[in-house]
Parts: sequence; structure tokens; C-alpha cells
Amino acid sequence: MALRDSDPLALDEPAGGGQDHPGRREEETEVRQPSSKVPFKVLRGHGEAVTGCHLCFDDSRLLTSSHDNTAIIWDTDRLVALQCYGGSHSAGISECALVPGTNRMVTVSWDQTMVCWDLETAKTLWTSRHAGLLTSCSVSSDGKLIVCVSDMDNEMDISLATNGECLHKVKEHHSSTMTRCRFDPQGQHVATVSVDRTIKLWDLLAQRTTMSINSNHSNTVSSCCFTDSGRFLCTASWDRSLQLWDLETGAFRSRGGLRLGGVHVGSVSSCAFSSDAQLLVSGSYDRTVALWDMASQCHTLSLKGHSDWVTDVSISMDKKLVASCSRDGTCRLWSVEACDVIPEVVEKTENQLLKCGQCGGSFCVPRSEASDQLPTNCVFCRMKTGGRYRPQPPSL
Repeated sequence: MALRDSDPLALDEPAGGGQDHPGRREEETEVRQPSSKVPFKVLRGHGEAVTGCHLCFDDSRLLTSSHDNTAIIWDTDRLVALQCYGGSHSAGISECALVPGTNRMVTVSWDQTMVCWDLETAKTLWTSRHAGLLTSCSVSSDGKLIVCVSDMDNEMDISLATNGECLHKVKEHHSSTMTRCRFDPQGQHVATVSVDRTIKLWDLLAQRTTMSINSNHSNTVSSCCFTDSGRFLCTASWDRSLQLWDLETGAFRSRGGLRLGGVHVGSVSSCAFSSDAQLLVSGSYDRTVALWDMASQCHTLSLKGHSDWVTDVSISMDKKLVASCSRDGTCRLWSVEACDVIPEVVEKTENQLLKCGQCGGSFCVPRSEASDQLPTNCVFCRMKTGGRYRPQPPSL
């Protein structure tokens, strides 16, 4: 099915409330400004806010969770719901995650339970009960372990994916509610972020916190994500910014993280790296999705159309598709494959292409930068060497 065109710079589309029919599909086709068109699809089926979205199975499927107590797996080509998972939670689902190497997924909920589902039959395989509201979950890359976090005693639990048996309980891991937890790609550490504005890295082998970053964000840290190499961690915050942390060199200990800001006008709710770490996508309560070129720290495009907060984002393996979900009850699939030729993007990136003096890769910088202040290395090499160049991403 061909994607329809619509203007990503338009915010005044009518609100589209969620529907009670998981199989229903609709597409929005209004065109506002042909020069900035980005094709997209809209998925409707959840009855309340959609809390999570994950492109999976070679990007042919989208897994979503919602405050309507259900999760849905969608066919991204036909825009149909293939399976709805419901009946096991009595309150909203805060997050969902696939179990790699299996035909299973897990969901966590405000009803204090974590549920493991069979993707094919939608049957519940096991349920584990916890002491508080569960706000986030993540599964290790080998599919063996699950981490979830609770608001009761600010607890982090690590369990077996086979049966939900808890192996480790870490109480008072933060001083306030944790908003997100993520295994690193190697399955050796768990990153957690919190309302207390801190970022922590917990070592599974040592069974202790090996990194704690305080006071770099000025408000709640809402989300985090790793690059596939595990070297870089990105955090998103209600202070309207994102920050990058080089975990390999630890240079942030002396000079802080690398800040990306000046684009979102509301709290940043979510973030996701592409598989090659060259693209970063962020979602915000300002109802927009922002695309960032990581070689230059340059904001390239904002996607607008959701009528309420954007709660989560995901990127396809080939970087051609961005998924977003919202409190408006919908998910959107944005085709960003040709965004480099959109006039607004070209205007920001033309005449800014430079060659990194260290790795030889190409990167761009904002045209507003004075020629005598241009960096000689790309952002990743600058993070290695501790360079002090900090361009502010241009805003629309």
C-alpha cells in the first residue's frame, strides 16, 4: 500500500481519538505545504493513550502498548492488527518488550504485574506480581533476563524470562520513581533514569551501581537508549533536552554530557538511535518528533501531526521508517527515506559538509557557525578527545 503525503509541519489537524477496534485502519491525507511533505501512515485501534511502540521482525511488525490495558502487534504494510493481547491487566500497560529468540513478549502495568505472552496465541504464559506500579521493562539481548522498575521503594527487579522468577531485587536504587530502564546491547549493564534527575548504570556481574550521574539534567530524566555498540547512552529529559554520554572513555565525568537542545518546546519523552548510531529520534510533549544527525549534532527535521503528547519513538533498521505513538491514541509510521531532499532539510545541511580529520567520515555543521570556529572532527571523535565545540542545533 502506498504511503499518503501530508505536511509534517502542520499541528492543527483535528484530534483523532482512539478506537475500540484493533483491526481498524485509517490514513490521513491532508496536504498543507507540498515543499515539506513527508509520507506517513496512521494506525488506530487502541482506546486510550498509546504508551510504547517498537518496530520488530525486520520492521514488518509494530508492537504497541496502551493505557487501555492491551498490547497490539500490527502489520506495517497492510496497516492491520494481527493480534491483540488483553484480559490479563486490570490497569494501563506502561511498556512492552519482545523477548529475543522466542515467540514471546512481556508487558508491565500500573496494576503491579508483569505478564509474559505467547505472540502467536495471545495466551498468558506467566504473571509476576510486584509491590508497586511498574513503569518500565527491558529484556536482555540474549532473551534470558528481564528488568522492570517499580515506584515502591524505587525498586529494580531482574528476573528470568522463562518463568518470571526474580533473581535480584535492588531497593532504593534511586531516590524517586524510575521512568525508564534499559539493558545495554551486551546484556552486562542496566541503565536507569529517574524523576530524581539522575542516571545510573548497574553491573549485573558485580551486582552494584558502577556509574551514577547527578545534576546534569535540570528536570526529570524521562527516557534513555543505547547505541548498538553499547558505547553511547542518550538520555531525554523534561528539561527539553537530550544528552549524550560516552561510557567507554568516561569523559563526561570531568566535562558532562554532550547536550542537544533548542528544538523541543516541551518535555522530551523518548529517544531512539538508529542501528548505525547516525540518526537519533526524539519524541516530546510538544506533540512533535525530531530527527537529529548524530555526526554533526544537527537537528534536521521535525515531524508534526499528533494531537497530543508523543510518548515513544522507534526507528527501522534501514532508517527509512520512524514510528511514533501518542496520548492521542494513535501510532504514526513516517517514511523518512527521502527527507534529505526536503527543502527545509537541504537548507539546513547544504554547504555544511566537512570531513572528519580523525576518522575520515563526513559530517555537517550549522551554517551559522563562523568559519574560524568550525570543528575538525565529527561528534564521536570529539567526544573521544574531549573537544569543546558545542554548536546549538538550529530550530525551525
